[in-house]
Amino acid sequence: RGDIAGVEHAIALMWAAARGVAAMDRGVRAGGWPRTEGMQLTGKTIGLLGFGGIAAEVARIAGGGGMRVLAWNRTPKTAPGVTFVELDRLLAESHVLSIHLLLNDETRGFLSAARIARLRPGVLLVNTARGAVVDEAAMLAALASGQIGHAALDVFETEPLPAGHALRGLANVTLSAHSGFKT
Repeated sequence: RGDIAGVEHAIALMWAAARGVAAMDRGVRAGGWPRTEGMQLTGKTIGLLGFGGIAAEVARIAGGGGMRVLAWNRTPKTAPGVTFVELDRLLAESHVLSIHLLLNDETRGFLSAARIARLRPGVLLVNTARGAVVDEAAMLAALASGQIGHAALDVFETEPLPAGHALRGLANVTLSAHSGFKT
């Protein structure tokens, strides 16, 4: 149950972020009528950073939705409909980068400032794994510069997300409360 729930949440965050659902919701609730220009995901490339059971199911759903699926894993793997590539290629070619790494000493801060700089400009970043896999300061700088066009996050370095945290004030983020596994 938990894995499938996590898969669905990663996909939901990706689609919501691609279409600006959270921003439109905030705007309509505030009395406006914002009509954001979304990213059509069909024909785009999703990159899976780490490839376990959750990523395999995200790959199946994204591929079924017409996305090209690339993956990188620390140990060699194969899966139908998935092209496994070197990390630099994954970062450069992904329109959406979805993180599926376990948190350990080797993966803490794995998506560093240097790796974020190699991402396709404007990438949509989805993290339902662990917040500490991403260098948070580097992610915030990349969100400000547009290197990361949008981040859809269910996990954070500090949870719950502290009052006044910079992510709370950004328009180009979609946030949920580490609840991807809850159904």
